[in-house]
This record gives sequence, structure tokens and C-alpha cells, in this order.
Amino acid sequence: MKRIVAALLTIVVGLFITACSGGNDSSTESEGEGSKEGGTLIFARGADSLSLDAINVTDGESTRVTHNIYETLFKYDEQLELQPGLATEYELAEDELTWTLKLREGVTFHDGTDFNADAVVYNFNRWMDPDHPEHNGEFTYYSFLYGGFKGDKDHKIESVKAVDEYTVEIKLTEPTAPFISYLAIPMFGIASPEAVQKYGDNYDENPVGTGPFVFDSWTRNDKILLSKNEDYYVEDIPRLDQLIFRVIPDNSARFTALQTGEVDMIDGLSPDDADLVEPDGNLDLVKRPGFNIGYLAFNMEKEPFNNPKVRKALNYAINKDSIIDAFYNGMAEKAVNPIPPSLWGYNEEIDGYSYDPEKAKELLAEAGLEDGFTTELWAMSNPRPYMPQPLKIAEAIQSDLAEVGVEIEINTYEWATYLDKTSNGEHDMALFGWTGVMADPDNFLFPNLSKTNATKPANNRAFYKNDEFTDLLLQARTTFDEEERIQLYKEAQEIFYEDAPWALIGHTTPPLAKRAYVEGFVAHPMSDDAFWDVYLTK
Repeated sequence: MKRIVAALLTIVVGLFITACSGGNDSSTESEGEGSKEGGTLIFARGADSLSLDAINVTDGESTRVTHNIYETLFKYDEQLELQPGLATEYELAEDELTWTLKLREGVTFHDGTDFNADAVVYNFNRWMDPDHPEHNGEFTYYSFLYGGFKGDKDHKIESVKAVDEYTVEIKLTEPTAPFISYLAIPMFGIASPEAVQKYGDNYDENPVGTGPFVFDSWTRNDKILLSKNEDYYVEDIPRLDQLIFRVIPDNSARFTALQTGEVDMIDGLSPDDADLVEPDGNLDLVKRPGFNIGYLAFNMEKEPFNNPKVRKALNYAINKDSIIDAFYNGMAEKAVNPIPPSLWGYNEEIDGYSYDPEKAKELLAEAGLEDGFTTELWAMSNPRPYMPQPLKIAEAIQSDLAEVGVEIEINTYEWATYLDKTSNGEHDMALFGWTGVMADPDNFLFPNLSKTNATKPANNRAFYKNDEFTDLLLQARTTFDEEERIQLYKEAQEIFYEDAPWALIGHTTPPLAKRAYVEGFVAHPMSDDAFWDVYLTK
């Protein structure tokens, strides 16, 4: 069984540039009047990265940076179609277990060492083997995609070996339909084996990949500096000399920095400030295609959230339409399912929970809580693509729940602490969300809702442990019949609706803003923004 990414066995350089940059013609634009090669772009965001060791992160602020340092074996373009990366093609054997990858030749890591099959094998061995000397982290994404690590009974990789210098064979223990999609996830960026060994436990602050930008320095909670990879294998890419990621936590301060020209681009733009961008001739508004979910997670390990009537009651009590109208400025739609409606497998037959405070009171009374109860609601301190104004949204939920007798205290923490505490289940309720990193329902449902990922530290912040739900996800992973997979995911969404581990809020179209002289930027639905073809005309 042979499957070729993008219907090509060999990708010529010109086509590869198009895939990387979203279709911009570098040579034409760079020669245009007023255009400029080189220069420094400063991108301001609301929070710092947690780590720059790609395999050891799950948050978007880390992958935003690592995506420009590392490259994956395959990748998604802006239309969410799989494209070649460091691998140019793959073949799946008739046993549906053995995958053979052909690698791109002539590629070097930033430290001058060669990218080849041995490097890929090294990365996989590091990821999957707890006894590997550089297995120095939780490697969360690897664990929940591949059923744990080497030696675990559910581990899905039997072997990874180099067939020759540019061919790798990966044998799985069971058919895994989204396997190639897994290889496109930013967490599986290929790192330099020599650098990983050299820096050891400090590798997360000294990343070395094959990408268009080279890591330069990191001042925690301030800025990360990347420099142009002068030896990048794609001609004339990147066009910038330097790319700087700055941390400015406050939305208003970040927008002011853009207005004054202190920074060149920002994300986490307040929806209200978005109205000020378009009339300003010096600024441009960029809308990222929505591929996310924002929600309120109920910690089902704590009372009274272990009672489904309570979880349903709070779903009825929250006026989600009002929240969308007040805090998203037309840049979101109310969520019904835990996957975005643009993704295949979406269940359109589910209507979701309406705003019905009286129904909420009835359910609370049935749960023995007719007088309500007191609890905590946690909100992150910084904006997220799926949650542009978390504290204001928390206050709106607080007001809605007070109407049905539920008294809430709001707590907030900076991003790294928030992730740590919620993954360990310290919260009662917590605002959270997810931006997809692969165009498959598995990526939204399995990391965030499977029983497998409810072990602390957990990505499943609701600590939702429904065996039937998880079994449907596991079954969907092992079939290559897309129609069958669609039905399995639709069934899973029905169970989710009945169990209500989350109160769904919305799918956003996150706004970004830039100075008008920034050209060549294309916002990626998965936030995998490539600054490779960006240039400045100032």
C-alpha cells in the first residue's frame, strides 16, 4: 500500500517554498518596489515559552517558537493538507503496521551535523525509551499518542531502524490511521543528536534543529532571539535576519507597543482593540482561521462535579451567547461539540445546552443542592487564542452561576503555574482550551478527554474517565476506513454531551495585528506560524 504526500515522490525546491510559506512568491516580492530583505521582526505575545525542547512541551507559546527552529518529518499547510517536511514520501506495508519513510537529503542541523536516518532513529529512541540517557522530561505528547513508553503494555511502537542513510522503517504494534499526522505535530521536531547529548538537562534552553531560524538567546519572561539560518537548504529562505519573541502580558500594553512601533506584530489582541486596527493606516488586522475550542473544565474528581446533574446544571446556567457577544467582538461562534465544526467527524445532530437557568435550578435540586454551593473558578492571567479575555469571561460565568445559587471565587495564576496546577487537579473549575495541531478529531478528543490522559500530571483537566468514550477513540485510531472513523467520533461526541465534563464556550477566529510594513505573513489555523517568508518594507 503506497501513499504519497501531496501526490509527489520528489519535491522540487520551488514547490517546497510554496508549501512552507503559504504560496508567497519570494523572488517577485523581494524585488518589488520598497521591499527589503533582512531586518529584525519583533513579535509580542502574552506569555513566555515553557521550554524549547519541542518534544517536552504541549503549550502554544512554546511551539510558536520551536516551529521556527525545528522541522518535522511531515507538516500541515495553511489549508490543513499534509505536506512533505524532512521526509519526502512514505509507504505503508500490507500489514498496516510497517511504515517506510524516505528522508530529504542535503540537510544539516544548526550545529553543522548531518540530518539523516540515524538522527531520526536517535530522536525516536530518546522519545520512547525511559532508560535513554537523554530521556529528560515528561514527553507528554509522545506518551498519549503512542500509549506510553517502551516497556509499557500499550506502547504502540515496536521498532525504529535505519534501512540506509536516508530511509527509516517504523514498525507499530497495531494499525494506527493517524500515524503520519502524528509526525507533523510540532512536538516531534527533529533535534540534533549531538546537541541533545552536549547540553543534557539544559537542552531545553539550547535547542538545535534544521529549521530556517537558529536559536540565539532566551531571557526568561522577556524575550527569545532567533537568527537567520545562513545554511538553510531552501534558497532565499528566511528573509529576516532576526526574529524576536517578546513577552508583554497586558493586552493594552501590547497593543500600545504595536501602535508606537516598539513591536512589529502581536497576538492576543483584545477583540475591542481589533476595531481600532483597521482604521489605522499604519496597521493591518490578520484573522487566524478558527481551529480551536475554549471551555470550562469541571474537575470530576471533586464534589459536586462528580455528579453529572451538577455539570449539566452549570451548562444550562451559563449564558454562552452573551459571553460570545460581550467578549469576542464577533470573532467566535458558540461551541456545541468539543471539536470545531470545520473538522471532519463533527456531529451536527447535537444541539448543545441552551441557556435555561430554571432547568439548571431543577437539576441542582435533583442533585440535593437546591440551596446551591460554593466553589472556585480558575482563569489564566494572560489571553489565549481560544480565550481572549479570560478574567472578564470568568466574571461573566460568576454572575450567571450566582443566579442559580452557585457562589464562585475567582483565582488566577500566570501561565506556567496555571498549567502545572491544573494538570495536577488543584482546581475545582478552570477555563481552558485547545488549538489543534493536526487535522484529525483524535487530536482534540484523545489528549483532552481520554481516560488514558487523566493520570496526573494530566492533559485531561476534567479528569474525565469514561471507558466507553475512550474505547471509541482507541477504535477510531486503529481503522483506516474514514467513514467508520467518522461514526465512531460522532458516537463519542454524543457520550461527551451526556456526560458534560466541560461547559463549552466557543470556537474563535483569533485576531492578530501587525505594522503595515510587515509582508508575507500567513496566519496558520493551528498557530504554526512560519516567519520564513516574512519581510519588511520599512
